Amino acid sequence: MIVDVSRRTLLLFAAAAAAPWPALAQGARKPSVVTTTAMLADAVRMLAGEQVAVEALMGEGVDPHLYRPTRADIVKLTQADLVIAHGLGLEAQFRETFLQLARRRAPLLAAESIARDRLLKDEEVADKPDPHVWMDPALWAVVVRAISESLAGLDLPGRPRITPDLAPALARIEALGAYAGQVLGSIAPERRVLVTAHDAFGYLARAYGFEVHGIQGLSTESEAGLRAIEATVDLVVTRAIPAIFVESSVSDRNIRAVIEGAARRGHRVVIGGELFSDAMGKPGTYEGTYLGMIDHNVTTMARALGGSAPEKGMSGRLTG
Repeated sequence: MIVDVSRRTLLLFAAAAAAPWPALAQGARKPSVVTTTAMLADAVRMLAGEQVAVEALMGEGVDPHLYRPTRADIVKLTQADLVIAHGLGLEAQFRETFLQLARRRAPLLAAESIARDRLLKDEEVADKPDPHVWMDPALWAVVVRAISESLAGLDLPGRPRITPDLAPALARIEALGAYAGQVLGSIAPERRVLVTAHDAFGYLARAYGFEVHGIQGLSTESEAGLRAIEATVDLVVTRAIPAIFVESSVSDRNIRAVIEGAARRGHRVVIGGELFSDAMGKPGTYEGTYLGMIDHNVTTMARALGGSAPEKGMSGRLTG
């Protein structure tokens, strides 16, 4: 029997409501927070540290455009004290889940706290914003403020109130933005062209004066056609671009097709490194934090495109 998305989601929520509460939720003194992406969970940790128990549904290498919530995910979401999602259409497979959650307690759609006039648009879909706002630290600071307000406003009987540590978190994000401006600004203007598998870097490009070309557009839900690949080959060859980049959560197939196409036309272009686009690095590593994710990206870009950046990044902690 084929069950449509709405029916499937209703069944999952019914099962979640009947599921036993986990031991942590029964006896925990800490408020429980569940986020969709690891970037959001990292923001919660920056703000609240050990004051909360936080878990992300999507981790290293997971593509949020394609990820579909499981029954276990829905149990976690329904039993959390606070659910934080990104919004702006990033979690495309969560639409019905968010509607069901809103019947009891609406999740915080943190990125939707950003003023609409600061958002880029998806040129392929009318009225749809580009959701990849974490690529601009100044915009991510707005998201962190929204999370801080939700954490501070969480009032649970028998649970301690949360006191977010907002000022130090914003100071670290501001320092990251300054470092990004410094190292990306060291790249010659004619080399500030970023070619990647999909267009996740528009906000970074706007903030730091780059031209960005993502073969697949904003979402990974659709595959790039031959025409898009050939257009990218033309760009790489005519602009003599020395390096293009793969992404940790997206197949490198299209990038390698561009390299092969450029080689057939007599131009050598190399993979400048792997960038974190829709997911951070391995949990427990510096690259598995928001600061480390962006530090890795801008350092990798600067070094591959002829700029100047320390091998180990902003704070000497990069491992790759």
